[in-house]
Amino acid sequence: MNATHRLQLRDICISLEGQTLVELDAEIGPGEVLTVMGPSGSGKSTLLAYLAGFLAPAFQARGRVLLDGRDISGLPAERRGIGLLFQDPLLFPHLSVAGNLRFGMPRAGANKTARVEQALGNIGLAGFGARDPATLSGGQKARVALMRLLLSAPCAVLLDEPFSKLDTHLRHEMRRLVFDRLHEAGLPSLLVTHDREDAEEAGGRVIELAH
Repeated sequence: MNATHRLQLRDICISLEGQTLVELDAEIGPGEVLTVMGPSGSGKSTLLAYLAGFLAPAFQARGRVLLDGRDISGLPAERRGIGLLFQDPLLFPHLSVAGNLRFGMPRAGANKTARVEQALGNIGLAGFGARDPATLSGGQKARVALMRLLLSAPCAVLLDEPFSKLDTHLRHEMRRLVFDRLHEAGLPSLLVTHDREDAEEAGGRVIELAH
């Protein structure tokens, strides 16, 4: 496990037209998952947008986001070192499965082709590199999206209800895969969800937002 990454959220407060939506102060250690729960409209997605660096101008926000002790609050999204996993896999339709995995990989490093082949084997998709993403099942697309995230070498991860569109069996399988991989990689992660089972399987602290 990489035990160096730590995400600190210091006195975060997000409001809209003078009304406070979210207040949060938390620290997420290496491999930990902090779950933020709440119904629709409680500010979960707004919180993720602020942490990721693309909060809409209509909102007002204060507080600091520290990643490995560095204040990233003022950095653009692409320089924050934060990976995102959404409800939809969002695979690029014009790229092969292997092309999708190579897309976010750092330019430097070992042979990308060998790393992609190894990564596909690790998620049970050996030999799928040349496939069109459109030919994959929902579960296969979700696994490719997860591996693309990990290969991009983030320092922290935000999870935006990534299991909500999967059927019951796939949901359980993907929860275990995602949380195990994030723990192994030592990545501090924040999960937003309205599903109590997501929170239970994440195994970390839970913060509940009100309307």
